[in-house]
Amino acid sequence: MAVVLHSSPLLWTRLAAMIFSCVAFSLAVHGGRIVGGAGDWCIFCWAFSFAGTLLVFLVELFGLQARAPVSWKNFPITFACYAALLCLSASIIFPLYFLKGSTGYGDIGTYRIVSTVFSCLATIAYMSEVSISKARPGEVAGYMATAPGLLKVCETFVACVIFVFISDPVVYDRNHALKYCMSVYCICFILSAVIIVLCIGECTGCLPFPFARFLSAYALLAVVLYLSATIVWPIFNFDPKNGGSKDRPSHCNSDMGLCGWDKLMAVAVLTGVNFVLYLADLIYSSRLVFVSA
Repeated sequence: MAVVLHSSPLLWTRLAAMIFSCVAFSLAVHGGRIVGGAGDWCIFCWAFSFAGTLLVFLVELFGLQARAPVSWKNFPITFACYAALLCLSASIIFPLYFLKGSTGYGDIGTYRIVSTVFSCLATIAYMSEVSISKARPGEVAGYMATAPGLLKVCETFVACVIFVFISDPVVYDRNHALKYCMSVYCICFILSAVIIVLCIGECTGCLPFPFARFLSAYALLAVVLYLSATIVWPIFNFDPKNGGSKDRPSHCNSDMGLCGWDKLMAVAVLTGVNFVLYLADLIYSSRLVFVSA
């Protein structure tokens, strides 16, 4: 089996991302004394990013792209974008839960600080990989290498974070308005995930309708749905007339991580973020010309 190794900025960026993510989870596991769901999530982010990057590196090293059961025009950049978002989330969550207010931890604190630093470096490396791999104007590329494709990755990731915040504890079952918001998050997440899977699996040509037209119609629908959720969620969580509370409880200052009120606010902010992402997606999708698989 021939080994194909061409030195390029993309190669060195992947190697750096792989090393940084490996160091981050190795130090955290070895000396950081990581416990709880937040710690497990951070370890997963780093380990998953390392393993996926190693897989991509080995496939390209041995020239196995043609034998891969996925579209190699779409898979590496899709994974790199997810890895960047995963490492970014770990870079935020890890210090929030394991460095916030911590003093006198000695070597344990040092391990945690270094893990955070390498997590940030891994995030930068993965973002650099996405920047290098994304389609340039006039370039023939897979859909996931274009701006709308990368936006789909961001949209699904933000939706996953929203799901985490509204399910621990469950906060969407108090009234029908919040259940409506939950349905918006689920519908848009599922459709965006289906689009990503279709592109990676090179199945877009199997649809009974033009894929580009479907993308534009879906983006318009998602913008309308998220606009409504952006309005409804704050009203029924922070307006006292609707059973909400606009004032942050005092105990939130001493709680480790995010308290319940903080999570509600985070969902409100992330809903607005996803609305902006879908709006940008709609603008790009309406004028983008790409070569589908």
